[in-house]
Amino acid sequence: EKQVFQLRAHMYQARSLFAADSSGLSDPFARVFFISQSQCTEVLNETLCPTWDQLLVFDNVELYGEAHEMRDDPPIIVIEIYDQDTVGKADFMGRTFAKPVVKMSDEQYCPPRFPPQLEYYQIYRGNSTAGDLLAAFELLQIGPGGKSDLPPIDGPTDMDRGPILPVPLGIRPVLSKYRVEVNALEHQILMFSVVWGWRACPRVFEGQEGSLRFCPHSTLDNQHTFASQDLPENELLHPPLNIRVVDCRAFGRYTLVGSHAVSSLRKFIYRPPDKKAQHWNMTG
Repeated sequence: EKQVFQLRAHMYQARSLFAADSSGLSDPFARVFFISQSQCTEVLNETLCPTWDQLLVFDNVELYGEAHEMRDDPPIIVIEIYDQDTVGKADFMGRTFAKPVVKMSDEQYCPPRFPPQLEYYQIYRGNSTAGDLLAAFELLQIGPGGKSDLPPIDGPTDMDRGPILPVPLGIRPVLSKYRVEVNALEHQILMFSVVWGWRACPRVFEGQEGSLRFCPHSTLDNQHTFASQDLPENELLHPPLNIRVVDCRAFGRYTLVGSHAVSSLRKFIYRPPDKKAQHWNMTG
């Protein structure tokens, strides 16, 4: 028995990806395979923690079998991560697998199963771990009424991204403004690059929001810099802090000296005290 579905792949973010370039970074994109179809996210340059924030929609997916079998044991989704090169084919970085949450046409699109929640999927490169993918997948049966009976895709919209659909409200994480502060205490360090999808240059400040750098100046033993960034309120969804040390060579060349990743920032988070709670404690 033929069943027709629509697959929605909510590709939000990846973290701790494999550094495929000599710069210690990568230009990653994800390719999603399901049955006989595949689609790609956009390419994000020079990052190990890409935030694609992209919804991939697979229309008219035909599956054969009993309805209850489809709901309880749907086909597996294959997700592969690649590094885009300017010359030649893209380099394979890792692979992961997922199963979608299935909604049949006679079911309601409501909690607790829908909308699906973002979760991490471990990426593997051979037998080694190669990062994590933060995503959600849902397989929606198209009933007699056609696509008009499918749950709508609720914004937000971004006109600058053209046809690219962002992850809908209710699935995307709630963001809060964070001020990220970094101190460099050792004068041997030439540059830190805080990579949360940001860009930094050791000589010229490029001006993007969130860029952080330390001047290559051996006489400065204590340097302090900061930037603001929107991050998920859920601390488990925070990307790691990637630090790169770069040697500045002649003619604008930079050589990677080393890198380090701070996988969890939970112990570094400072939350200002609640003034209302303080006032209540003092007066109550």
